[in-house]
Amino acid sequence: MLKNIVFMDKPEEDELKERLKKAREKLFGLQMQIKDHKVPVLVLMEGWGTAGKGSLIGQIIQNIDPRFFKVATMDQPTSEELRKPFLCRYFTKIPEAGKYTFLDSGWMDEVTRKCLHDKMDKKTYEQRIGSIRRFERQLTDNGYLVMKFFCHISEKEQKKRIEGLKKDVDTRWRVSENDMWQNKHYKKCEEVFGQYMEDTNTPSAPWYIVDCKSRRWAELQVLDILIQGIEVAMQNRSLAVPLLQNVFPLRKMPKLAEISLDKDMEEQEYKDELERLQEHLGELHNRLYRKQVPVIIAYEGWDAAGKGGNIKRITGALDPRGYEVHPIASPEPHEKARHYLWRFWTRLPKTGHIAIFDRSWYGRVMVERLEGFCSENDWKRAYNEMNEFEKELHDWGAVIIKFWVQIDKDTQLARFNDRQNTPGKQWKITEEDWRNREKWDAYEDAVNEMIQKTSTAYAPWYILESVDKKYARIKALKIVIEELEKALK
Repeated sequence: MLKNIVFMDKPEEDELKERLKKAREKLFGLQMQIKDHKVPVLVLMEGWGTAGKGSLIGQIIQNIDPRFFKVATMDQPTSEELRKPFLCRYFTKIPEAGKYTFLDSGWMDEVTRKCLHDKMDKKTYEQRIGSIRRFERQLTDNGYLVMKFFCHISEKEQKKRIEGLKKDVDTRWRVSENDMWQNKHYKKCEEVFGQYMEDTNTPSAPWYIVDCKSRRWAELQVLDILIQGIEVAMQNRSLAVPLLQNVFPLRKMPKLAEISLDKDMEEQEYKDELERLQEHLGELHNRLYRKQVPVIIAYEGWDAAGKGGNIKRITGALDPRGYEVHPIASPEPHEKARHYLWRFWTRLPKTGHIAIFDRSWYGRVMVERLEGFCSENDWKRAYNEMNEFEKELHDWGAVIIKFWVQIDKDTQLARFNDRQNTPGKQWKITEEDWRNREKWDAYEDAVNEMIQKTSTAYAPWYILESVDKKYARIKALKIVIEELEKALK
């Protein structure tokens, strides 16, 4: 994409000045429309060292109210960030609806730099490209405007800028080792950058190559493209997004009505097994930390099915420094204003740690679906998005365990009444629980569809028969141990 690029002619100075004035006013006027239309705008600024990425961002944001944007400089990942999935530090930076985020370099720089220095093989590169394409598509499918700019200068221009900056003691610091390395290996960088942009150039998130030889001309190019993108995004805001066919291998799963709930366990057997399994799980936790294996356990199930007690028996075996339980309730306003998976990306464990979710991202296709908190297109699209999310976690090396805690309606009613009539348990029962119970059949249909469409080979669902809570707890412990042992091999 870079070798054969032909730029438009730069306008005459008077025309440039007039067009810049109008474009700046236009962008300033659009910010309230973006807020009203709830369009989140993610601007990625990539390019050659000394091409002026930071300065260009600085020029653009002068035309936006400071309350409506954030700027982040994405340096190479820290040791802490390297203990999370590749995309995690970028997903956590996405803006709220109606606001901007500007990234000074990002996932392109991280990937191409490793390629240029032979720190990434072809297989890993292809995996990264797939992750990036899915990441950008998920954002645009969920209403984000993703604008990707590459600031381009010639080899000669870059060398001239490097030499000019190095001559002045006050600007010498602005020239990095990477800038000089790029100029020395310009042709190689040009080839790698161009190939990356070809591999990630999509209709929903295309690349825009900016002629950065002139600072004011570069600003006008970015402003014109950004304004056009915003206007199109606002027009497309209400359009339905095409649904994608599932490409991940699925496990055949029974429907909830086909699951026998007569499983039980004697008290003494339960105590003996609980002690034995918890001791074994504690040993495995130490090995997980030593081998830096991340673990994600997600619990879904009927109200009063016993999720909390089940989680308690898992965590009772673990070192408290190495796990965290995330109780997932209705999203907070700042969470609701972002991609629905954002609040889960921000809660992922570090390598060697365990994250347990008491309810999870699957609320999208259950409560949000049935209560009308998202559109039909949103929840139908979510099956594939959640499979993609879990594939990212699996490729990162995470063990993913998903439990559905199953009971019948009579058992739920008995437990509801017990909670209602026991002062120490009344906090566990709400009016919402009773309302949800009235929609049991609709929820069961939704759960069946969810399990059928998201029980993948790398992240299958496990059903815990929980009419007898003791049986469900022991079964969960055995499944966790089995999955961890497989990973540790």
